[in-house]
Amino acid sequence: MAVILLSQRDTFIQVFWGVFCILVAFWGIGAYNIGLATDPATALLWWKVGYIGVTFIPTAFTHFVYEFIGIRSRWRVFLLYGLSTIYFVANVFPNVFMAGVHQSVGGLYFMTPTPLYDSYMLLWIVLIPYAHVLLYQEFKHTTGERREQIKLFFLGSFIGFFGGSFSFLPEYNLALYPYPNIAVCLYPVIMGYAVLKYRLWDFKVVATQAAVFALWVFITARVILSPLGSQDQIIESILLLLTVVVGILLIRSVNKEIRQRIEIEKLSEEKSEFMSFASHEIRNPITAMRGYASLITDGTTGEVNSQVKDAAQKIQVNGDTVLSLISQFLNKSKLELGQIEYADAPMDVGETITSIAEGFRSHAQQNGLSFDIRIDFPRLMAKGDEAKLREVVGNLIDNSMKYTKTGGVTVIVEKRNGMARVVVADTGVGIPHETLPNLFQKFSRADAQKMNLLGTGLGLYLAKTFIEGMGGKIWAESDGKDKGSRFIIELHTAA
Repeated sequence: MAVILLSQRDTFIQVFWGVFCILVAFWGIGAYNIGLATDPATALLWWKVGYIGVTFIPTAFTHFVYEFIGIRSRWRVFLLYGLSTIYFVANVFPNVFMAGVHQSVGGLYFMTPTPLYDSYMLLWIVLIPYAHVLLYQEFKHTTGERREQIKLFFLGSFIGFFGGSFSFLPEYNLALYPYPNIAVCLYPVIMGYAVLKYRLWDFKVVATQAAVFALWVFITARVILSPLGSQDQIIESILLLLTVVVGILLIRSVNKEIRQRIEIEKLSEEKSEFMSFASHEIRNPITAMRGYASLITDGTTGEVNSQVKDAAQKIQVNGDTVLSLISQFLNKSKLELGQIEYADAPMDVGETITSIAEGFRSHAQQNGLSFDIRIDFPRLMAKGDEAKLREVVGNLIDNSMKYTKTGGVTVIVEKRNGMARVVVADTGVGIPHETLPNLFQKFSRADAQKMNLLGTGLGLYLAKTFIEGMGGKIWAESDGKDKGSRFIIELHTAA
C-alpha cells in the first residue's frame, strides 16, 4: 500500500487506506517482535515501534471514513492529527507515554502505561465507535454495490479492532495471546475480498502496485546483502533507483489508463441513456405528427384544398427525413457500443423491396420523377435481416430521389451469379470516379453540390456495415458526374 502514496495522490480514499495499512503494519511488526523479546530493553523498543503506527490509527481510520462517505471538515481533521502527533512525539521520550515494561507470568513483556497513555486510550475509545457509527449511517442510505462495500468494510474493521483491542489489556491478552492478533489479520482478508468482488479499487491497479513493490523489496534486499562498497552493491543500487523511477511511471500509466476507461464507460452509459431517450421521447412525437399529416393527405379528415394537402405531404416527407437522421445516429451509437445484432432468416427479397419502395412512389410523383419497380426474379429467397435490408434500401431510394432533378429512379430485384441482387438506379447528379472508392466511409458525400441537403453523411457507411454484417456486398457505380448512379446490393440466397 505504500505505493499508493507515490502513485495515487489524487485519489483520497486510496491514499488514506494506504496510510492506514502502513500504520497497522507498524503495529504488526512491533507486536511480532515483542513476542520474541528476551529482555526489557528490546521489548520496550518494539513497543515504541509498534506505537509509531498505533498513535495514528484511530485518527487515520476516522479520516478514511470521512473521505469514504464524503465528509469534508478541515478543522476536525487538523484537530485529530494534532492530538495524534502529540502522542506520537510523547512516545519517543522515555517515561512520558510509556513508563517502561513489565514481564507477565507467561513471560511476555507488556508496557506500563502513564496518565498520558490513558488519555490516548480515551481517544481510541471515542473515535473508533464514532467512525463505525458514521459508516452505519451511510450504509442505511445507500444501495447496490456501495452498500455491499460498506457492509464488508464494516465487518472487517469491527473484527480487526475487536481483536486488536485485547492488545491494550495485558491481563486478558495473556490468556488469549496470540488469537486476538489473528483477528486483526482477518481485516485485510475481508477488505481484499471487497476489492475483488465489488471493485472498491481496480484490481489491475492493485496488481501492478503489488508487483512493482515486490520488485523493489527484492532489489533492496540484494543491496543490503551485497558486501558494503562492492561493485555488486553499486550496480544493485543503480538498478534499484531505475526500478523505482520506472515503477512509479508504470503505476501512474496504469492509473491513467484506468481513469480513461472509467470515463469512457461513463460516456457510454450517457450515450445509452440518450439513445433510449431518442428512441422514445423524440421518435414518438414525430411519428404522431406524420400520422396526423397522413390523415389529411388521404382524405380521412375530409376534403382539403391543394395547398393544405401539399403542406401535409411536406410534413410527412420531412418527418421521414428526421426519423431517418435519428435512426442513423442511433445505429452509429449502437455500432460503437457493440449493440448491433443481426437476424439470419429467409426472406422474400422481391416482396420486401416492393413493400419498402412503394412508399416512395407518391413522393417521386410530387417531384415530377418517374418511379419504376422491376422484379425480374419472383420468389427470390435470401438469408439476412429483413428490417436492416429495408432500412438500407429505403435510404438508397431516398438518396437517389434527393439527388435526381429530372428523369427518375428504378428499383430492380434480380438473381445474378447465384446471388440475390437489388439495384437502385437513378438519372441524377452521378458520382465522380475519384469519389467512388471513399463513398462508403463515415461522413462521406458523393459530391460537393449535395452538401446543402439535409443529412448526416452516415447513411452509406451504415448501409455497408449492415449489408456486410449479413454476409453480403454493396457497392456503387456511375458513368461520371451528371450521368446518374447505381447502388448494388448482393445477398446470399436461401437454400
